[in-house]
Amino acid sequence: MTLDRTRRSPGLDALRARFAPLLARVAEGALRRELDHELPVEEVALLKQAGLGAVRVPVEHGGAGASLADLTQLWIDLAAADNNLAQAFRGHAAFAEDRLWQHARHGGQEHWFARFVAGEIAGNAWSEVGATAIDTQGTVLRRDPEAGPGAYRLDGTKFYTTGTIFAEWADVYVRLDDPGELDGNVAGPDGAPGRFAIALVRTDQPGVSVHDDWEGFGQQGTGSGTAVFSGARVEAADVWPFAERFGYQTALYQLNLLATLTGIGRAALGDVVEHVRRRERTYSHANAPRVRDDAQVLARVGEIASAVYAAEAVTLRVADALDEAFAAATLGADEAARRDEVAELESSAAQVVVTELMLRATSDLFDTLGASAVARTAGLDRHWRNARTVASHNPRILKARVVGDSVVNGAAPPYAWAIGTTERDRPWERAPLPVVPTAG
Repeated sequence: MTLDRTRRSPGLDALRARFAPLLARVAEGALRRELDHELPVEEVALLKQAGLGAVRVPVEHGGAGASLADLTQLWIDLAAADNNLAQAFRGHAAFAEDRLWQHARHGGQEHWFARFVAGEIAGNAWSEVGATAIDTQGTVLRRDPEAGPGAYRLDGTKFYTTGTIFAEWADVYVRLDDPGELDGNVAGPDGAPGRFAIALVRTDQPGVSVHDDWEGFGQQGTGSGTAVFSGARVEAADVWPFAERFGYQTALYQLNLLATLTGIGRAALGDVVEHVRRRERTYSHANAPRVRDDAQVLARVGEIASAVYAAEAVTLRVADALDEAFAAATLGADEAARRDEVAELESSAAQVVVTELMLRATSDLFDTLGASAVARTAGLDRHWRNARTVASHNPRILKARVVGDSVVNGAAPPYAWAIGTTERDRPWERAPLPVVPTAG
Protein backbone atom coordinates (compact mmCIF):
# COMPACT_ATOMS: atom_id res chain seq x y z
CA MET A 1 0.00 0.00 0.00
CA THR A 2 1.22 3.51 -0.84
CA LEU A 3 -0.01 7.07 -0.44
CA ASP A 4 0.03 7.56 -4.21
CA ARG A 5 -3.74 7.85 -4.59
CA THR A 6 -3.92 10.74 -6.98
CA ARG A 7 -7.06 12.02 -8.66
CA ARG A 8 -8.69 9.90 -11.33
CA SER A 9 -10.81 10.70 -14.36
CA PRO A 10 -11.04 9.09 -17.80
CA GLY A 11 -9.48 12.16 -19.40
CA LEU A 12 -6.64 12.33 -16.91
CA ASP A 13 -5.99 8.59 -17.13
CA ALA A 14 -5.65 8.94 -20.90
CA LEU A 15 -3.34 11.93 -20.54
CA ARG A 16 -1.08 10.21 -18.03
CA ALA A 17 -0.89 7.07 -20.16
CA ARG A 18 0.03 9.23 -23.17
CA PHE A 19 2.78 11.15 -21.37
CA ALA A 20 4.14 8.36 -19.14
CA PRO A 21 6.82 7.07 -21.57
CA LEU A 22 7.98 10.63 -22.25
CA LEU A 23 8.15 11.50 -18.54
CA ALA A 24 10.21 8.38 -17.90
CA ARG A 25 12.63 9.51 -20.60
CA VAL A 26 12.74 13.01 -19.12
CA ALA A 27 13.50 11.62 -15.66
CA GLU A 28 16.43 9.53 -16.89
CA GLY A 29 18.56 12.55 -17.68
CA ALA A 30 17.31 14.97 -15.02
CA LEU A 31 20.18 14.50 -12.53
CA ARG A 32 22.85 14.75 -15.23
CA ARG A 33 21.31 17.95 -16.63
CA GLU A 34 21.20 19.40 -13.11
CA LEU A 35 24.85 18.61 -12.40
CA ASP A 36 26.00 19.89 -15.80
CA HIS A 37 23.75 22.97 -15.78
CA GLU A 38 22.30 21.90 -19.12
CA LEU A 39 19.06 23.39 -20.41
CA PRO A 40 16.43 20.73 -21.25
CA VAL A 41 16.08 21.91 -24.85
CA GLU A 42 15.43 18.46 -26.32
CA GLU A 43 13.00 17.56 -23.55
CA VAL A 44 10.96 20.73 -24.03
CA ALA A 45 10.80 20.05 -27.76
CA LEU A 46 9.50 16.54 -27.11
CA LEU A 47 6.85 17.83 -24.70
CA LYS A 48 5.73 20.44 -27.24
CA GLN A 49 5.47 17.79 -29.93
CA ALA A 50 3.49 15.58 -27.56
CA GLY A 51 0.94 18.35 -27.05
CA LEU A 52 1.64 19.55 -23.52
CA GLY A 53 0.96 23.12 -24.61
CA ALA A 54 -2.44 22.14 -25.98
CA VAL A 55 -3.73 20.08 -23.06
CA ARG A 56 -6.39 22.70 -22.20
CA VAL A 57 -7.38 23.39 -25.82
CA PRO A 58 -10.95 22.17 -26.50
CA VAL A 59 -11.22 18.77 -28.18
CA GLU A 60 -13.08 20.25 -31.13
CA HIS A 61 -10.03 22.41 -31.83
CA GLY A 62 -7.53 19.56 -31.62
CA GLY A 63 -6.57 19.66 -27.95
CA ALA A 64 -7.19 17.34 -25.02
CA GLY A 65 -9.91 19.49 -23.43
CA ALA A 66 -8.42 18.91 -19.97
CA SER A 67 -9.54 20.67 -16.82
CA LEU A 68 -7.08 22.76 -14.82
CA ALA A 69 -7.13 20.06 -12.16
CA ASP A 70 -6.07 17.46 -14.73
CA LEU A 71 -3.34 19.77 -16.06
CA THR A 72 -2.14 20.37 -12.49
CA GLN A 73 -1.80 16.63 -11.87
CA LEU A 74 0.20 16.38 -15.08
CA TRP A 75 2.42 19.27 -13.91
CA ILE A 76 3.09 17.41 -10.65
CA ASP A 77 4.03 14.28 -12.59
CA LEU A 78 6.31 16.35 -14.84
CA ALA A 79 7.94 18.17 -11.91
CA ALA A 80 8.66 14.83 -10.26
CA ALA A 81 10.49 13.80 -13.45
CA ASP A 82 12.28 17.16 -13.88
CA ASN A 83 11.13 20.10 -11.79
CA ASN A 84 12.50 22.63 -14.29
CA LEU A 85 10.13 21.53 -17.01
CA ALA A 86 6.90 22.10 -15.11
CA GLN A 87 7.93 25.68 -14.35
CA ALA A 88 9.23 26.23 -17.89
CA PHE A 89 5.65 25.87 -19.17
CA ARG A 90 4.26 28.30 -16.58
CA GLY A 91 4.17 31.35 -18.84
CA HIS A 92 2.58 29.39 -21.64
CA ALA A 93 -0.12 28.06 -19.35
CA ALA A 94 -1.10 31.60 -18.37
CA PHE A 95 -1.24 32.89 -21.93
CA ALA A 96 -3.14 29.81 -23.14
CA GLU A 97 -5.59 30.23 -20.25
CA ASP A 98 -6.21 33.83 -21.28
CA ARG A 99 -6.99 32.73 -24.82
CA LEU A 100 -9.39 30.08 -23.46
CA TRP A 101 -11.07 32.67 -21.24
CA GLN A 102 -11.45 35.12 -24.11
CA HIS A 103 -12.76 32.36 -26.37
CA ALA A 104 -15.38 31.34 -23.81
CA ARG A 105 -16.59 34.93 -23.64
CA HIS A 106 -16.19 36.17 -27.21
CA GLY A 107 -14.91 33.34 -29.43
CA GLY A 108 -12.36 33.97 -32.14
CA GLN A 109 -9.27 32.27 -30.71
CA GLU A 110 -9.13 29.35 -33.14
CA HIS A 111 -5.90 30.59 -34.72
CA TRP A 112 -4.15 30.51 -31.35
CA PHE A 113 -5.53 27.07 -30.58
CA ALA A 114 -4.13 25.85 -33.91
CA ARG A 115 -0.71 27.23 -32.98
CA PHE A 116 -0.78 25.47 -29.62
CA VAL A 117 -1.82 22.18 -31.23
CA ALA A 118 1.03 22.57 -33.72
CA GLY A 119 3.46 22.73 -30.79
CA GLU A 120 4.01 26.46 -30.45
CA ILE A 121 4.24 27.88 -26.92
CA ALA A 122 4.62 31.27 -25.28
CA GLY A 123 7.17 32.16 -22.64
CA ASN A 124 6.85 34.67 -19.84
CA ALA A 125 8.33 38.18 -20.14
CA TRP A 126 6.79 40.38 -17.44
CA SER A 127 9.27 41.28 -14.72
CA GLU A 128 11.95 43.96 -14.85
CA VAL A 129 14.92 44.57 -12.58
CA GLY A 130 16.90 47.66 -11.68
CA ALA A 131 15.37 51.08 -11.21
CA THR A 132 11.96 50.42 -12.77
CA ALA A 133 9.33 51.87 -10.42
CA ILE A 134 6.70 49.53 -9.08
CA ASP A 135 3.86 51.37 -10.85
CA THR A 136 5.29 51.43 -14.36
CA GLN A 137 7.32 49.47 -16.92
CA GLY A 138 10.45 50.36 -18.82
CA THR A 139 9.48 48.16 -21.76
CA VAL A 140 7.59 50.37 -24.22
CA LEU A 141 5.30 49.59 -27.14
CA ARG A 142 4.87 52.32 -29.73
CA ARG A 143 3.49 52.62 -33.22
CA ASP A 144 6.07 51.97 -35.91
CA PRO A 145 5.56 54.39 -38.82
CA GLU A 146 7.97 52.44 -41.01
CA ALA A 147 5.94 49.25 -40.62
CA GLY A 148 2.60 50.83 -41.49
CA PRO A 149 -0.60 51.00 -39.43
CA GLY A 150 -0.68 47.29 -38.67
CA ALA A 151 2.38 47.01 -36.43
CA TYR A 152 4.05 48.22 -33.28
CA ARG A 153 7.68 48.51 -32.23
CA LEU A 154 8.76 47.02 -28.89
CA ASP A 155 11.84 48.14 -26.94
CA GLY A 156 12.94 47.08 -23.48
CA THR A 157 14.46 44.39 -21.30
CA LYS A 158 12.75 41.74 -19.20
CA PHE A 159 14.20 39.39 -16.61
CA TYR A 160 12.90 36.12 -15.07
CA THR A 161 11.66 35.25 -18.56
CA THR A 162 10.82 31.67 -17.65
CA GLY A 163 10.37 29.42 -20.66
CA THR A 164 10.91 32.13 -23.30
CA ILE A 165 14.23 30.66 -24.40
CA PHE A 166 12.32 27.55 -25.52
CA ALA A 167 9.29 29.36 -26.97
CA GLU A 168 8.08 30.66 -30.31
CA TRP A 169 6.33 33.57 -28.61
CA ALA A 170 7.01 35.91 -25.69
CA ASP A 171 4.04 37.06 -23.60
CA VAL A 172 5.23 40.59 -22.73
CA TYR A 173 3.76 43.08 -20.26
CA VAL A 174 4.34 46.54 -21.76
CA ARG A 175 3.74 50.23 -21.24
CA LEU A 176 1.98 51.96 -24.13
CA ASP A 177 3.72 55.01 -25.52
CA ASP A 178 0.29 56.36 -26.55
CA PRO A 179 -2.45 54.59 -24.54
CA GLY A 180 -5.25 56.24 -26.45
CA GLU A 181 -4.62 54.53 -29.76
CA LEU A 182 -5.07 50.91 -28.65
CA ASP A 183 -8.57 49.88 -29.71
CA GLY A 184 -10.71 48.77 -26.80
CA ASN A 185 -8.27 49.97 -24.18
CA VAL A 186 -9.94 50.16 -20.77
CA ALA A 187 -9.86 53.42 -18.84
CA GLY A 188 -7.91 53.56 -15.62
CA PRO A 189 -9.21 54.84 -12.26
CA ASP A 190 -8.64 58.46 -13.32
CA GLY A 191 -10.72 58.05 -16.48
CA ALA A 192 -7.67 58.07 -18.75
CA PRO A 193 -6.97 55.16 -21.09
CA GLY A 194 -5.06 52.31 -19.46
CA ARG A 195 -1.29 52.59 -19.86
CA PHE A 196 -0.47 48.89 -19.98
CA ALA A 197 -1.00 46.11 -22.48
CA ILE A 198 -0.07 42.54 -23.33
CA ALA A 199 1.98 42.03 -26.49
CA LEU A 200 2.70 38.66 -28.08
CA VAL A 201 6.06 38.80 -29.81
CA ARG A 202 7.66 36.29 -32.15
CA THR A 203 11.00 35.26 -30.65
CA ASP A 204 12.63 34.20 -33.92
CA GLN A 205 12.95 37.75 -35.29
CA PRO A 206 16.15 39.87 -35.32
CA GLY A 207 14.79 42.29 -32.71
CA VAL A 208 14.58 39.64 -29.96
CA SER A 209 17.42 38.01 -28.01
CA VAL A 210 16.98 35.66 -25.06
CA HIS A 211 19.83 34.77 -22.70
CA ASP A 212 20.28 31.94 -20.20
CA ASP A 213 21.83 34.16 -17.52
CA TRP A 214 19.72 33.19 -14.49
CA GLU A 215 22.16 32.97 -11.55
CA GLY A 216 19.95 31.30 -8.96
CA PHE A 217 21.22 28.25 -7.10
CA GLY A 218 18.04 26.39 -8.03
CA GLN A 219 15.69 25.92 -10.97
CA GLN A 220 18.65 26.41 -13.26
CA GLY A 221 17.04 24.62 -16.19
CA THR A 222 13.95 26.82 -16.51
CA GLY A 223 15.60 29.33 -18.85
CA SER A 224 14.61 32.16 -16.51
CA GLY A 225 17.08 34.68 -17.85
CA THR A 226 16.97 37.96 -19.77
CA ALA A 227 15.01 38.85 -22.89
CA VAL A 228 15.96 41.98 -24.82
CA PHE A 229 13.61 43.61 -27.32
CA SER A 230 15.22 46.09 -29.71
CA GLY A 231 12.75 47.34 -32.25
CA ALA A 232 10.93 43.99 -32.25
CA ARG A 233 7.87 43.94 -34.49
CA VAL A 234 4.50 43.25 -32.91
CA GLU A 235 1.37 42.87 -35.01
CA ALA A 236 -1.56 45.04 -33.93
CA ALA A 237 -3.75 41.93 -33.73
CA ASP A 238 -1.42 40.54 -31.06
CA VAL A 239 -1.81 43.43 -28.60
CA TRP A 240 -4.55 43.54 -25.96
CA PRO A 241 -5.38 45.85 -23.04
CA PHE A 242 -3.96 44.46 -19.83
CA ALA A 243 -7.24 45.23 -18.03
CA GLU A 244 -8.95 42.54 -20.13
CA ARG A 245 -6.63 39.77 -18.93
CA PHE A 246 -8.36 36.86 -17.17
CA GLY A 247 -8.94 37.65 -13.52
CA TYR A 248 -7.43 34.58 -11.85
CA GLN A 249 -4.06 34.78 -13.58
CA THR A 250 -2.04 35.38 -10.40
CA ALA A 251 -3.65 32.34 -8.82
CA LEU A 252 -2.77 30.29 -11.91
CA TYR A 253 0.86 31.37 -11.75
CA GLN A 254 0.92 30.28 -8.10
CA LEU A 255 -0.81 27.01 -8.90
CA ASN A 256 2.00 26.11 -11.27
CA LEU A 257 4.55 26.81 -8.54
CA LEU A 258 2.57 24.73 -6.05
CA ALA A 259 2.55 21.84 -8.50
CA THR A 260 6.28 22.29 -9.09
CA LEU A 261 6.97 22.25 -5.34
CA THR A 262 4.85 19.14 -4.91
CA GLY A 263 6.67 17.40 -7.75
CA ILE A 264 10.00 18.31 -6.17
CA GLY A 265 8.79 16.73 -2.94
CA ARG A 266 7.70 13.59 -4.74
CA ALA A 267 11.09 13.29 -6.44
CA ALA A 268 12.86 13.81 -3.11
CA LEU A 269 10.73 11.10 -1.53
CA GLY A 270 11.58 8.69 -4.34
CA ASP A 271 15.28 9.36 -3.90
CA VAL A 272 15.30 8.96 -0.11
CA VAL A 273 13.35 5.69 -0.29
CA GLU A 274 15.81 4.31 -2.84
CA HIS A 275 18.84 5.38 -0.77
CA VAL A 276 17.43 4.00 2.50
CA ARG A 277 16.56 0.65 0.91
CA ARG A 278 20.03 0.06 -0.49
CA ARG A 279 22.14 1.56 2.31
CA GLU A 280 24.41 -1.07 3.90
CA ARG A 281 26.42 1.02 6.37
CA THR A 282 24.90 2.03 9.69
CA TYR A 283 25.97 3.42 13.07
CA SER A 284 26.93 1.47 16.19
CA HIS A 285 24.18 3.21 18.16
CA ALA A 286 21.46 2.73 15.51
CA ASN A 287 18.15 1.05 16.31
CA ALA A 288 18.54 -1.89 13.91
CA PRO A 289 21.23 -3.72 11.95
CA ARG A 290 19.80 -2.43 8.68
CA VAL A 291 18.97 1.22 7.98
CA ARG A 292 15.72 0.22 6.31
CA ASP A 293 14.56 -1.36 9.60
CA ASP A 294 15.53 1.54 11.86
CA ALA A 295 12.39 2.91 13.52
CA GLN A 296 13.63 6.49 13.61
CA VAL A 297 14.65 6.42 9.95
CA LEU A 298 11.28 4.95 8.98
CA ALA A 299 9.48 7.62 10.98
CA ARG A 300 11.37 10.37 9.16
CA VAL A 301 10.59 8.81 5.78
CA GLY A 302 6.96 8.57 6.85
CA GLU A 303 6.92 12.26 7.71
CA ILE A 304 8.30 13.13 4.26
CA ALA A 305 5.77 10.88 2.54
CA SER A 306 2.94 12.44 4.54
CA ALA A 307 4.12 15.95 3.65
CA VAL A 308 4.09 15.11 -0.06
CA TYR A 309 0.64 13.55 0.30
CA ALA A 310 -0.71 16.68 1.98
CA ALA A 311 0.96 19.04 -0.50
CA GLU A 312 -0.56 17.21 -3.45
CA ALA A 313 -4.03 17.22 -1.89
CA VAL A 314 -3.85 20.95 -1.13
CA THR A 315 -2.53 21.80 -4.58
CA LEU A 316 -5.32 19.89 -6.31
CA ARG A 317 -7.91 21.67 -4.15
CA VAL A 318 -6.56 24.98 -5.45
CA ALA A 319 -6.84 23.63 -9.00
CA ASP A 320 -10.53 22.90 -8.40
CA ALA A 321 -11.03 26.52 -7.33
CA LEU A 322 -9.44 27.73 -10.55
CA ASP A 323 -11.65 25.42 -12.61
CA GLU A 324 -14.63 27.09 -10.95
CA ALA A 325 -13.18 30.50 -11.79
CA PHE A 326 -12.84 29.52 -15.44
CA ALA A 327 -16.43 28.28 -15.48
CA ALA A 328 -17.55 31.81 -14.54
CA ALA A 329 -16.42 33.24 -17.90
CA THR A 330 -20.04 33.53 -19.03
CA LEU A 331 -21.73 34.05 -15.66
CA GLY A 332 -21.34 37.82 -15.30
CA ALA A 333 -18.75 40.14 -13.80
CA ASP A 334 -19.89 39.85 -10.17
CA GLU A 335 -19.80 36.06 -10.05
CA ALA A 336 -16.50 35.97 -11.93
CA ALA A 337 -14.98 38.42 -9.43
CA ARG A 338 -16.24 36.34 -6.49
CA ARG A 339 -14.67 33.16 -7.86
CA ASP A 340 -11.45 34.96 -8.73
CA GLU A 341 -11.17 36.06 -5.09
CA VAL A 342 -11.73 32.53 -3.84
CA ALA A 343 -9.06 31.21 -6.21
CA GLU A 344 -6.60 33.91 -5.14
CA LEU A 345 -7.13 33.30 -1.43
CA GLU A 346 -6.93 29.52 -1.75
CA SER A 347 -3.71 29.74 -3.74
CA SER A 348 -2.25 32.10 -1.13
CA ALA A 349 -3.20 29.83 1.78
CA ALA A 350 -1.81 26.83 -0.07
CA GLN A 351 1.46 28.61 -0.76
CA VAL A 352 2.01 29.23 2.95
CA VAL A 353 1.44 25.56 3.82
CA VAL A 354 2.94 23.72 0.83
CA THR A 355 6.10 25.82 0.93
CA GLU A 356 6.70 24.94 4.58
CA LEU A 357 6.00 21.25 3.99
CA MET A 358 8.31 20.92 1.00
CA LEU A 359 11.19 22.93 2.44
CA ARG A 360 11.14 20.81 5.57
CA ALA A 361 10.82 17.55 3.63
CA THR A 362 13.70 18.31 1.28
CA SER A 363 15.92 19.16 4.24
CA ASP A 364 14.81 16.34 6.55
CA LEU A 365 15.64 13.68 3.99
CA PHE A 366 19.32 14.01 5.00
CA ASP A 367 18.45 12.79 8.51
CA THR A 368 17.82 9.34 7.07
CA LEU A 369 21.28 8.94 5.52
CA GLY A 370 24.93 9.35 6.37
CA ALA A 371 27.42 12.01 5.35
CA SER A 372 27.80 10.39 1.94
CA ALA A 373 24.35 11.76 1.09
CA VAL A 374 25.81 15.25 0.69
CA ALA A 375 28.06 14.16 -2.16
CA ARG A 376 27.56 16.47 -5.11
CA THR A 377 27.25 13.53 -7.50
CA ALA A 378 24.28 12.20 -5.50
CA GLY A 379 22.44 15.42 -6.26
CA LEU A 380 20.16 15.17 -3.23
CA ASP A 381 20.78 18.82 -2.43
CA ARG A 382 19.02 19.80 -5.66
CA HIS A 383 15.63 19.07 -4.12
CA TRP A 384 16.08 21.65 -1.34
CA ARG A 385 17.79 24.18 -3.63
CA ASN A 386 15.01 23.95 -6.17
CA ALA A 387 12.24 24.05 -3.56
CA ARG A 388 13.86 27.03 -1.86
CA THR A 389 14.13 28.84 -5.20
CA VAL A 390 10.49 28.24 -6.13
CA ALA A 391 9.40 29.28 -2.63
CA SER A 392 11.34 32.54 -2.94
CA HIS A 393 9.46 33.75 -6.02
CA ASN A 394 6.62 35.28 -4.03
CA PRO A 395 7.39 35.59 -0.32
CA ARG A 396 5.09 33.41 1.74
CA ILE A 397 5.18 35.87 4.65
CA LEU A 398 3.28 38.32 2.44
CA LYS A 399 0.82 35.60 1.43
CA ALA A 400 0.18 34.74 5.07
CA ARG A 401 -0.68 38.39 5.72
CA VAL A 402 -3.07 38.44 2.74
CA VAL A 403 -4.92 35.40 4.10
CA GLY A 404 -5.00 36.81 7.63
CA ASP A 405 -6.33 40.17 6.43
CA SER A 406 -9.09 38.41 4.54
CA VAL A 407 -10.08 36.18 7.45
CA VAL A 408 -10.05 38.98 10.04
CA ASN A 409 -11.09 42.03 8.05
CA GLY A 410 -12.70 40.67 4.90
CA ALA A 411 -10.04 42.44 2.83
CA ALA A 412 -9.74 41.54 -0.85
CA PRO A 413 -6.42 40.01 -1.95
CA PRO A 414 -4.11 41.89 -4.33
CA TYR A 415 -4.47 40.93 -7.98
CA ALA A 416 -1.73 40.98 -10.63
CA TRP A 417 0.64 42.51 -8.12
CA ALA A 418 3.92 43.97 -9.28
CA ILE A 419 7.49 44.31 -8.08
CA GLY A 420 9.77 47.31 -8.48
CA THR A 421 11.29 50.28 -6.73
CA THR A 422 9.23 52.62 -4.53
CA GLU A 423 9.60 56.07 -3.07
CA ARG A 424 11.25 55.84 0.34
CA ASP A 425 11.26 58.20 3.27
CA ARG A 426 14.53 60.09 3.76
CA PRO A 427 15.31 59.93 7.50
CA TRP A 428 16.77 63.42 7.62
CA GLU A 429 13.48 64.88 6.35
CA ARG A 430 11.24 63.14 8.87
CA ALA A 431 9.55 65.15 11.62
CA PRO A 432 10.99 64.38 15.07
CA LEU A 433 9.09 61.73 16.99
CA PRO A 434 7.10 62.95 20.00
CA VAL A 435 8.60 62.27 23.39
CA VAL A 436 6.59 59.64 25.20
CA PRO A 437 7.01 59.57 29.00
CA THR A 438 7.86 56.18 30.46
CA ALA A 439 5.97 54.66 33.32
CA GLY A 440 7.56 54.79 36.80
